Amino acid sequence: MKSESISKKLKNPDISGPYLVTDRGLCLFHTLEAIVAKSVQGGVKLIQLREKDSGTKDFVDLAFKIKAILKDTGIPLLINDRIDVALAVGAEGVHIGQSDMPPVYARKIMGDSAIIGLSIESMEDFDHIPKEAKIDYLGVSPVFATTTKKDTKPPWGVEGLKLLRAKTDLPLVAIGGIGEANAKQVIDAGADSLAVVSFLCSAEFPEKRAKFLADLFL
Repeated sequence: MKSESISKKLKNPDISGPYLVTDRGLCLFHTLEAIVAKSVQGGVKLIQLREKDSGTKDFVDLAFKIKAILKDTGIPLLINDRIDVALAVGAEGVHIGQSDMPPVYARKIMGDSAIIGLSIESMEDFDHIPKEAKIDYLGVSPVFATTTKKDTKPPWGVEGLKLLRAKTDLPLVAIGGIGEANAKQVIDAGADSLAVVSFLCSAEFPEKRAKFLADLFL
């Protein structure tokens, strides 16, 4: 039986399909703005702006640029970690990690309509989510070993993802080491969405790679 311990909002957003997590340091062929536009063209359904090394002003300026690209697309912009930036630019939500603001307080600040995603790196992280935490999805990180993020716990693997799927009805966003060779098995294991970084940011033709991922969900 799946756990009902984590609260849900009355109306949940659609968390599914390809999900771009940005990293300007991995943009080899295009600007970040171009990668976002091309990824949207290919079928990406969510964008998370992640700027670990930017100052607040630069982060806000870039977020406004990305939000302008997404105007009228219906694709939500989520801000990684920085709730203040999300509020400043009117982003649709935030993605927070285990060391960031607890989801209960993030919800109080962001409001009921915001999308809030929470990274979990182990089953222990899942078991310790407060039952009153109204989150919209779980970021399962990392599914496979990855060099994009180095401060993570051992990979979940496909079997770990299956175990988590059996425990919750919340949408699962899988991230970490996902590419052409393993994307389908991650979906088959229960992922509702595939979050990728270098797979799109470092691509010469991100629109083609985004379409490849989008077609797996058809």
